Amino acid sequence: MGNKFVTFGEIMLRLKSPGHERFFQSPALEATFGGGEANVAVSLSIFGKDAQFVSALPNNAVGEAAVCEVRKYGVDVSKINMTKAGRVGIYFLETGANQRSSSVVYDRAESSIALAKPADFDFKSIMSQAAWFHITGITPAISQGAADCSLAAMKAAKEAGVTVSIDLNYRKKLWNYGKKAPEVMRELAKYADVIIANEEDIQKCLGIEAGVDVTSGSLDTTVYEKLTAEVKNQFPNISVVAVTLRESKSADHNGWSAALSGKTGFYVSRHYEITDIIDRVGGGDSFAAGIIYGLSEYPEDEEYAINYAVAASCLKHSIDGDFNLARKSEVEALCKGDGSGRVQR
Repeated sequence: MGNKFVTFGEIMLRLKSPGHERFFQSPALEATFGGGEANVAVSLSIFGKDAQFVSALPNNAVGEAAVCEVRKYGVDVSKINMTKAGRVGIYFLETGANQRSSSVVYDRAESSIALAKPADFDFKSIMSQAAWFHITGITPAISQGAADCSLAAMKAAKEAGVTVSIDLNYRKKLWNYGKKAPEVMRELAKYADVIIANEEDIQKCLGIEAGVDVTSGSLDTTVYEKLTAEVKNQFPNISVVAVTLRESKSADHNGWSAALSGKTGFYVSRHYEITDIIDRVGGGDSFAAGIIYGLSEYPEDEEYAINYAVAASCLKHSIDGDFNLARKSEVEALCKGDGSGRVQR
C-alpha cells in the first residue's frame, strides 16, 4: 500500500455568468474548471497530501488545459487518459442571490469519461500506490461505462487494502441512462469504508428515509443519529458516516454544520452562520477533502476530524471557483475559533 490519495471522476469546463447575473445578461461567461473528485484532489494537495486525480479527457487544447489546471496545484495527473474519442464535459453556472436560487445546466453527454470502460484504466496498479481512494456518486450517474469504471476502481481499492470513501452526491439531472440511483449506489456502497452525504443523498442514493425537512431552516440532529445508524445497519462494512447539515435561509445565507457517526461515537460539529456566500459550488467537495484529511491525520480524534471538515468547507464558501484554496493553517485557525475575518499582518 502506498501513500497517494487517489480520486477518480470527471473534470468539466465551468462556464459561469459574471457576478450574480442571469445567463447571457451580458455577453460573457467566466471559464474555469471543476468537478467533484478533481476538487477533492486539489484541496487534499493544498493540505499537504500526495494527491492523484484519475480521469479521461480528450487529447485537445481544452483537455490539456483541464490537466494543466489540476497539475498547477501539485496534483499527480499522470494517470489521466488522453483520448481520441469524447469531449470535455461542460457545466453552466448562474449564481443566485437572496431568494433566487443558483442554477446549473449540464452539457456533458458523450464526454471522454462517459465513454470510458474499466479496461481503459489499470486500477490494480493505481491502487497499489494508494492509501485512500475517493469517488462521488456523480461519476456513476454519467453513463453505464462510468458506473462500471467506478465499481472496478472501488473493488481494486478494497483488494489493495486501501481506505475507500464515497460522497453520494445525488444529481437528479444526470441519472438518464436507464438505471435508478439506488440500483447502482447500493452496490458501490458495499465497497466503502466512509460515506459522505447529506440527507437527500442518503434518501435518493441508498433508499433510506431521512424524515428531514431541509427547507424548514432548522435541523434536529437526533434525526441524523438515527439516520447514520441505519446506514451502518444496512451496510456493516461502513465505519464512518459524515452528514453535512446545510440550513438554506437564502442563496447568500446558510447555516453550516455536520454530524459524524464514527468508530468512537456520534459527533455534531461547531455551527457556522455563513451570511455572505461568494460561491457554494464545491462546498460539499471541500467538506469531503476535510473529512479525508481529518480522518487520515487524526484517526483517534473523530470529533476534530468533523470540525476540521466543517471549517474547511465554511472557508470554501468565501472562495470563487470550484476549488477550495484554503490552506491547512487557515482551517486550523478557524477550528480554534478565529473567524473574525481581520487582516492577518
